[in-house]
Amino acid sequence: MLEFLAEHNLTGLVLGLCSFLIIGLFHPLVIKGEYYMGVKCWWGFLAGGLISGAASLMVSAFFWQTLLAVLAFSCFWSILEVFEQRKRVRKGWFPANPRRKTPRPDDSRK
Repeated sequence: MLEFLAEHNLTGLVLGLCSFLIIGLFHPLVIKGEYYMGVKCWWGFLAGGLISGAASLMVSAFFWQTLLAVLAFSCFWSILEVFEQRKRVRKGWFPANPRRKTPRPDDSRK
C-alpha cells in the first residue's frame, strides 16, 4: 500500500486526511472524557501521547512515523483541551455530568 501511495504521489494527501480524522476524533474524546471522568482523564491523554511519540521514534516507515507523531501531539493538545472543556462546562456551554460528585473546594479555579 505504501508503495502505491508513493508511486502515485498520494502520501501527502493520505497523511493530511488521516491527520484530519485523528484531530476530529479527539474533539468528542475530550468532551466525553471530561463528562465521565472530569479532568482526571488528562493522564490517559498523556500516556497515549508518550506511547505514540515513542512508537513514532521506533518505526522506520515515514508514513507511520508521521501518523504516530500526529497522534502523539493530538493527545498532548487534548490535555489542554480537557481543562478548557471544564471551563466551557462551567459557563454552561456543555452539560455537566449530574452523577459526578461536586468538585472539591480547591478545584474551583476557572
